Amino acid sequence: MRDQGLQLAIRAAGGVSALARRIGVAQPSVSSWTKVPAERVVAVEGVTSVPRSLLRPDLYPEPTSDLQAPDAIDEARARLYLLLANLIHHVPDETIVAELSGLAGVADESALGPALAALGQAAGEVDAGRVAREHFDLFIGIGRGELLPYASYYLTGFLYERPLVRVRSDMKRLGIARGEGMSEPEDHIGYLLETMAGLAGRRFAAEAGEERRFFSRHLAPWAERFFEDLARAEAARFYRAVGRLGAAFIRLECEAFALDDHQDGPVETGTIEGART
Repeated sequence: MRDQGLQLAIRAAGGVSALARRIGVAQPSVSSWTKVPAERVVAVEGVTSVPRSLLRPDLYPEPTSDLQAPDAIDEARARLYLLLANLIHHVPDETIVAELSGLAGVADESALGPALAALGQAAGEVDAGRVAREHFDLFIGIGRGELLPYASYYLTGFLYERPLVRVRSDMKRLGIARGEGMSEPEDHIGYLLETMAGLAGRRFAAEAGEERRFFSRHLAPWAERFFEDLARAEAARFYRAVGRLGAAFIRLECEAFALDDHQDGPVETGTIEGART
């Protein structure tokens, strides 16, 4: 029988096969686990944002901290960051597509309600095979995908530039590392969204203001533009709705953090050098 930590990880990843694929382990191995093996805890935490203290409390007891637990709004924000990260970084399987289709009938009067409903409708009009082809054409391609979801590219026009250096520096300071089997550079938008999920959900031991600082430095200068490009991409059908949801969410986050900036003073942001147009 699987323990609670492993069940949380499987749910966050979107199923056993998705978790196995994301950490570079064979699916039968993960299926046989009753708890996350000690040597896999860091990798599983990295791809699911489930903290190690929940994955293996016997190995990583909950540290004493002055951080407040996230409220309902921050928990919802963390889930949406992680959803967007997973949809871009990984190919959604049939289970995830089916679950997303349920959003179409949800009555939600929030600012993101229409975008969530549109995503649900889009999920109901495609199958997992179609979504996989879209994901390949958009983000992988033969040679390269239609879009390059990296901060370096959007901010300088080139890959592996100074925005990547800044991301790596901040992730190292926060004690965040890429999971096993993940080869993309850390300025990939999937990693950045996963990090924001961890910060919003208080999964990382970070100082007050770190969430706003990370967003301002690494997502605010370009993420909305990326999602707008995704919404207009030639290969996008299902992902057109993902792009619209992402753009609306990032825009809402920018407005919320701008209010915080006005109240608390400005936060250092990354310099846009030769930004892509």
